[in-house]
Amino acid sequence: MSAARHSAMARFPIVEGELTVGGIALSLLAERVGRTPFYAYDRALLRERVELLRNALPGDISLHYAIKANPMPALVGHMAGLVDGLDVASGGELRVALDAGMDPRHISFAGPGKSEAELAQAVASGILINVESFREIQALAALPQRLGQARVAVRVNPGFELKSSGMKMGGGPKQFGIDAEEVPRALGEIGRLKLGFEGFHIFCGSQNLRAEAICDAQTKALDLAVQLADHAPSPVKTVNLGGGFGIPYFPGEQPLDLAPIAANLRRVVEAAKNGLPQAQLVIELGRFLVGEAGIYVAHVIDKKVSRGDVFLVTDGGLHHHLSASGNFGQV
Repeated sequence: MSAARHSAMARFPIVEGELTVGGIALSLLAERVGRTPFYAYDRALLRERVELLRNALPGDISLHYAIKANPMPALVGHMAGLVDGLDVASGGELRVALDAGMDPRHISFAGPGKSEAELAQAVASGILINVESFREIQALAALPQRLGQARVAVRVNPGFELKSSGMKMGGGPKQFGIDAEEVPRALGEIGRLKLGFEGFHIFCGSQNLRAEAICDAQTKALDLAVQLADHAPSPVKTVNLGGGFGIPYFPGEQPLDLAPIAANLRRVVEAAKNGLPQAQLVIELGRFLVGEAGIYVAHVIDKKVSRGDVFLVTDGGLHHHLSASGNFGQV
């Protein structure tokens, strides 16, 4: 029988035959938590990854954590002290971000299908809303004035994509953002309805290990933002270039080389100073910041052999990776 093979996981040492997290043996950690399943993250590894980016990227770049990567409150609370901002994708994640103590001015809300209740929650909280449809623009304008003026950026579906990405979020028909050719009309509506326009969110893919593809997308994203700024109702204050930085999962995959990305971002920053002099550039990352700093721990409760293959049945499941609850675990 052949075992499943994955990219080497070398960040959690094995001591006396047992995996350790932050120097604590996994069995002892499970006793501390009191149950399985749970997530366990090493704070030192989280700090190390953020420091790696701070040292590599231009100082003018604002670094945000996309908490959809894991919205576990303890994890978000720790990351809030390391990064410059947080991005949320639901009302529940927004509550976690606010509870973490992040300044609402540095929280953004992206994702299609925002409900009217979530939009009201976002406006009342004073965060930046990345609008992804004309419906969202109209819904924000209809909210009671007592909630305050909506802060908005337009999430753009560009005509290009992030090549070789695990999930393409730009180029062609997409549920994400407003098609680039429709953005001037959207900007006109934002101005007419007197919403607080602040900038653009141009994110076209995720989980990419090719530095040249990321560089190409970032350069094109800034060029597009400069073009669209001509139609904006007020000066552009922020441009979210997204992320897309991947981590290796499978045999043969190599870690992302940050050096060419950093060099390209320095050029992008200089270009932004000329084309969008008031704009803050943002890089928004999820799995690249936290994916290799934690593990998911489950207890094996059964072992089955089915037609020659061995299956280990655990008390955890795929739903813990897909859900947005994140209310269990240790950091």
